Amino acid sequence: MKFTVADLLDQLPAEGSIDTGSLEKIFRLSNRSEKDCLQLAITGLEKIGVISRDGDAAVQRSEDEGLIVARLRCSSKGFCFAIREDGGEDIYIRDHQLNHAWNGDRVLVRITREGGRRRSPEGGVQCILERQTTSLLAHLDQQDDRFVALPLDDRLLATIELPEGTEETSALVEIKVDRYPVAQFPARGHVARPLPLDAGPAGDRDLLLTKANLHERPEAPRSSLKAPNAKKRHDLTAQPALLLRSWRAELAPELPAVHVEPHDGGTRLWIHSPTLAERLSPGNALDLWLRDQAEAICLGDVWQPLLTRALIDASRFSVGEAQDAISVRLDCSADGELRDWAFCLSRIQPVASVSAEALQALAARKPKARTVPAVLKPIKDQIGQLETLLFCARSLHSDALRRGGIELDLPAPELESLGDLRAAWPDPGRHAWLPPFNPEDPQAILSLLLEAAARAWALHRQDLKLPALELRAPEADASSLNDVAKTAVALELPLELDDEGSPAASELAEVFRDSPFRRVLDQQLCQSLPDPLFTLARGEEVEEADAVETAIAPWCCPTLQVADLINQQVIASLLLDGKDRPTVRHKDKVPLGVRGVGARIDWPLFTQSLTQKVHDCFSDRLVQRLNARRRQVTDLQRDVLAMMQARSCEALVGQEHSGVISGVQSYGFFVEIPPSMVEGLVHVSSLNDDWYEYRSRQNRLVGRRHRRRFQLGDTVTVRIIKVDVLRNQIDLEVVPESLQPLPDDAAA
Repeated sequence: MKFTVADLLDQLPAEGSIDTGSLEKIFRLSNRSEKDCLQLAITGLEKIGVISRDGDAAVQRSEDEGLIVARLRCSSKGFCFAIREDGGEDIYIRDHQLNHAWNGDRVLVRITREGGRRRSPEGGVQCILERQTTSLLAHLDQQDDRFVALPLDDRLLATIELPEGTEETSALVEIKVDRYPVAQFPARGHVARPLPLDAGPAGDRDLLLTKANLHERPEAPRSSLKAPNAKKRHDLTAQPALLLRSWRAELAPELPAVHVEPHDGGTRLWIHSPTLAERLSPGNALDLWLRDQAEAICLGDVWQPLLTRALIDASRFSVGEAQDAISVRLDCSADGELRDWAFCLSRIQPVASVSAEALQALAARKPKARTVPAVLKPIKDQIGQLETLLFCARSLHSDALRRGGIELDLPAPELESLGDLRAAWPDPGRHAWLPPFNPEDPQAILSLLLEAAARAWALHRQDLKLPALELRAPEADASSLNDVAKTAVALELPLELDDEGSPAASELAEVFRDSPFRRVLDQQLCQSLPDPLFTLARGEEVEEADAVETAIAPWCCPTLQVADLINQQVIASLLLDGKDRPTVRHKDKVPLGVRGVGARIDWPLFTQSLTQKVHDCFSDRLVQRLNARRRQVTDLQRDVLAMMQARSCEALVGQEHSGVISGVQSYGFFVEIPPSMVEGLVHVSSLNDDWYEYRSRQNRLVGRRHRRRFQLGDTVTVRIIKVDVLRNQIDLEVVPESLQPLPDDAAA
């Protein structure tokens, strides 16, 4: 079909109806079979109460509060939950209630059994709004006289029928889904291409992109770019702005330029973002194409860029070259508190680029040294500004912790093959936690500065009642935090548990900070923290003070993710087309980019048509798509990391290495091996010196006879016995000679 159920529902007005002829034109349905599909979809949705007919040729929404929009998340063991888009409690879906929905599908769910104190509500899938999986990786298996495809992803509990004549192959294959399962009929598909496992790094990237359904990038539409407005720009070319760069790959996204200087006991910080918003027409073909791409994707030494080549060239900042930008001036106190801000259109000219090597040399340089290291000589005139920049970033980091930020120490593995994935992610809000302050990574510093800029826009747009895409982290599940706290208590950390509720994540992180088990505890705490998601702030409603203070509205990295571009489009509209006085007869103008300007405005900011155009940039469906793509990219980059770790481990099969127990389950324990931090499993069946019992409260396995224990955080020596790169599975065994003899009282 040319449309999904979600597409159909998106076209139905909130009030009133729309005739089917209009829907046929919207979806460009030309032949009879396509129009029959539309009628069939309308009839099916009418039967389950999602829509109703208004006469013979018109349909309208039918409000049913019992139907909940959610996305399916299934495990390899067959457990499926519907993750609600409204942030409500997850709904457990039994296999017979899935109604052929697959992992990742967006669905409508009806609750069939209310949840209890320790039990999730249960429900059933009523309708599949949008399929997540259009192609998949699979192995071929012969059943009777024909081949079927068995998905590599064991969360897809399905078998795909293949057409007669499919040739046998031992390679992994990409399967295109031709028909999803319906009633008693199974899914059908065909082999699109084989995917060898020994094609080198490029082959691995292709395999992982295919697994994530991100390998087919549609061609960008042709579109001419607009020239930025030249009249309203502030000339800041005399300002010595710096480029902070850790990424080195050819198509790595362009990042903002910064300048900082001491001011009023604190710092005055300027952030200059590439102005993509002024070069695009919101709603045109290129803008819609960018929204579908959503994010640039880092695959190590290679990037799949968000932008077209023309946009990449237009947005590039280069040392010594003047370029248009959208800028914000932030005044921060010595403690990192945001005191004042002002947004403007600008023209800048960076004077130097700062690399990780330069910051490392600066950190190693003695305070009163007269000599300048060779790597610092090209930027020796900016050493004073760099020191002020480090002071500013450190104070912003401290302020984030005071505001309830959670600091976890989980650095990237030391693998050269990771390429740009080793550097800090510059755009704020990627995780619900902060890494420790790192003065030697330019992008780690930049991320703190950009978080302040995102907070400033969140506060400014709320003051002016403007819409925005904001990032907010959902509340961590209390039971998950309790489990982490119990683990800490079992490791004898100074943490007290009471009946009043679970400790806050920030409290746990503070307790873990000086613990010898910090990494394994930080990993467990990280897994209990939900990743931040985009939410739509429409600008019309009155928001709670806490919600405003904790929200960020990113806009500085439109080359990295389209959410920043959309927020930047609103900033550009405000600065270019906003009404800075009631009428042209008034001589006094109000600067629309400064803090607190909302109290001085009692007239509409935009014309009625422009107001509509600004609000048309945002929709609930857009938020849903951005969050879905965000999860896709996060899973892909996690798979890239795991495959690179597994590849590095292939050469180590048979070798012995010391590692730390990072997780304990009833079937064995996981061991993390430095420096790649690859994680492998010691299966309980390989521990043949005793019968081991699993004690979940203490996160340990204990032998019945000898009382030998394997506990979270223990150091063990293991031998690597098998590596499955495809499934990222590493099999380990404990080296018996490395085990310490047990004390007499422990063995008794």
